[in-house]
Amino acid sequence: MTKRVLVLVTTLLLGASLLTAPAGASPSEGKDAVHAAEPYLVGRGIADATGEIAEVGLMGYGRIDQQAAGLHNRQRSRAFVIADRETGRRVLLIVVDAPMIFNSVRQEVLRRLAERYGDTYTERNVMLTATHSHAAPGGHSHHLLYNLTTLGFHRKTFEAVTSGIVESADRAHADLAPASLTLTHDELTGASANRSRAAFERNPDRDKAHFPDAVDPQTSLLRIERDGRPVGAINWFPVHATSMSGDNRLVSSDNKGYAAYRWERQDAGVDYRGDRSPSFVSAFAQTNAGDLTPNLDLTPPTTPEDFGRTTANGERQYRAAKRQLTAAGTDLAGGVDARLVHVDLSDVEVRPEFTGDGRTHRTCSPAVGAAMAAGSLEDGPGFPGFDEGENPLWDKVSHAVLYRASPKLKECQAPKGVFAPVGAMNKVYPWVQEIVPVQLVRIGDLYLIGMPGEVTVTAGLRLRRTVAETVGADLRDVLVAGYANSYFHYLTTPEEYDAQHYEGGSTLFGRWQLPALQQTAHGLATAMRDGRDVPPGEQPADLSGKQFRLQPGVVLDTPPIGTRFGDVLTQPATAYSAGEQVSAAFAGAHPSNDLHRGGTYLEVQRWDGRAWRTVADDGDWSTTLHWKRRGLSSSRVTITWRPPAGTTGPHRIRYRGDAKNTLGRITPITGVTREFTIH
Repeated sequence: MTKRVLVLVTTLLLGASLLTAPAGASPSEGKDAVHAAEPYLVGRGIADATGEIAEVGLMGYGRIDQQAAGLHNRQRSRAFVIADRETGRRVLLIVVDAPMIFNSVRQEVLRRLAERYGDTYTERNVMLTATHSHAAPGGHSHHLLYNLTTLGFHRKTFEAVTSGIVESADRAHADLAPASLTLTHDELTGASANRSRAAFERNPDRDKAHFPDAVDPQTSLLRIERDGRPVGAINWFPVHATSMSGDNRLVSSDNKGYAAYRWERQDAGVDYRGDRSPSFVSAFAQTNAGDLTPNLDLTPPTTPEDFGRTTANGERQYRAAKRQLTAAGTDLAGGVDARLVHVDLSDVEVRPEFTGDGRTHRTCSPAVGAAMAAGSLEDGPGFPGFDEGENPLWDKVSHAVLYRASPKLKECQAPKGVFAPVGAMNKVYPWVQEIVPVQLVRIGDLYLIGMPGEVTVTAGLRLRRTVAETVGADLRDVLVAGYANSYFHYLTTPEEYDAQHYEGGSTLFGRWQLPALQQTAHGLATAMRDGRDVPPGEQPADLSGKQFRLQPGVVLDTPPIGTRFGDVLTQPATAYSAGEQVSAAFAGAHPSNDLHRGGTYLEVQRWDGRAWRTVADDGDWSTTLHWKRRGLSSSRVTITWRPPAGTTGPHRIRYRGDAKNTLGRITPITGVTREFTIH
């Protein structure tokens, strides 16, 4: 029996068993009663998606000097399969602690899902989204612009991210069981600020009136229950995951990762390494976060503030979401559906009903603005010599050289001062993606607009209105799912684009990019409303054969002179108080020899009177691993742990690494500290 046939038979048998009528009821009565109470089949899954934690560029701030040198906490992929028990239609929603979802990852994930499940999960009904952590490793794109600061493509990180995503999907598929879904909404303030207020103020009064404080405070929760008991939740709230600074060197899932960890690990007691069917799965997804920062004082955080700011913001998101766990909301029923189309954003004719000025316009070849090179000054500046707004030198270059060479580019991109005409550069080597997927997913009354980029709150509002008006939905129930399926940088309103702040300079396809995508969203919504299919359009090219890497891999590991691998170089003190940081250093090896995906580089162990029991590992918020190269081939690994309140008794720290010898053979190594007491 082939794997595909086996999956089909298993699914049919599962569906038959779940639809069995209770004793004493006729088949139709039993089926109706069961469906009314739990009209969906829902599966949940979590998997480790952590890439390299040393000598790989962190993705988001665009700094070549921000090379990873350790681990704050592991990245997770959280997957949810939601199927309508009446029609059998399903969607797979995945939220990954990652900077972006690149098309490279999407293509590989869809390929592996097809190998496992045939046409059960396809580009149409699979929505991949990222939390947009700026402290996660990059190097997994197939487009050059995003691999510049990572010194090329990193296959190990690419493999870790894609394998983690697929593993979470496998677990969600295996976890399918009857469930009810409830959609709730609330407001969360004090967790975000608009970092481009001057650009926001250019929007019409009707749009600004919807956001009196220039932020989108809506926090939405999709609650998953089995037998009346909550077993999962997906939260959508817009805020950048930039609580960890550009000076940080530890891989981290940032504020949204903390919110999920807080709910799963601390509240529900989920053991990430042990639970294959966890008691509770919570994902904290992005919406239209393009111009929203967690740095309320509008200044970038500094390294000493990283952990405090991250925890505080994540705690606010967690508490706002958990408040909705018992709140009254909309009980969803039926209506699982999805549409997807690929759009060549470099050449879209936008009809007058979407342009706002009664005329037809076109998008154009992508170009990076000088304001993008300046970076977002509130989260982390970019290249020196550039500013948000006017850049006289680059404006002159653009108008004197680039725009003269291409009047069409001038008409579409103005008033942008072009820093890099990446569309023209694409003809030599693929720098950015031009053909992108746009998706619309429906789960009962909830609609998710899958946008492959960073959508400002007002641009998101216009997309939401477009879909809500088309399908007759409540505006609150229509959400932008940002950072979905691919990446095209930013999406601003035409009015915000004219300000040429960082977001406008990063809107690659010109002033009419948002109207073009409103037009696309309207087409998807109309087709979904009318029950029509949509041709998927031209697929983006597979660029896997065009990758390069400038950064060398691990050649050899040697312990520091006079030591052996695993030796403790600095022992912890003999006693600590709860909350006081414990630290130990080991003669270690390069972490990239084995990423320990699904495992750990460290264990904090407590003696329970009979054996040493692990109480924390590198997936916990209380631990860190700092890696530092010594000489050419030696590594010093420093592990810290901050014991939570109430911790007592004897403890020790164990380090787990892997060393490469002169023949290229990799061997596990370990080391353990002396015992210390927490009192």
